[in-house]
Amino acid sequence: MIKHIVMWKIKGMNEEDKCNNCKQLIKMLEGLKHVIPEIQEIEAGLDFSKTDASYDVALYSSFESQENLEKYKIHPEHVKVAEFLKGIALERKVVDYEC
Repeated sequence: MIKHIVMWKIKGMNEEDKCNNCKQLIKMLEGLKHVIPEIQEIEAGLDFSKTDASYDVALYSSFESQENLEKYKIHPEHVKVAEFLKGIALERKVVDYEC
C-alpha cells in the first residue's frame, strides 16, 4: 500500500480569504474520491494549531500501488486541483511511502 501525504501553506488577502481558500481546497480534494477510482482513501483537513511550524491544509491519501498513485497524479480532475493550488499555495511539502 502507498501512502501520499501533502501539506500546504495557503495565501489570502486576509484571514477570511485564506480560510475560504482552504475550505475550497479541502472540498475539491475530498471530491476526488468520487471521480478517481485509484484512490483507496482520501482525507483533507484544516489546521487548528496555528503555530509557526504549522501548515494550513493537510492531505492523507492511500493507493494500492505506485502505479495507481501515478495515475492519480495525471488524472484530469487532479490536474484541476493542482491548477487551483498554483494560485493559492505559498509552500508545499509531500511524503510518499510504502507500507
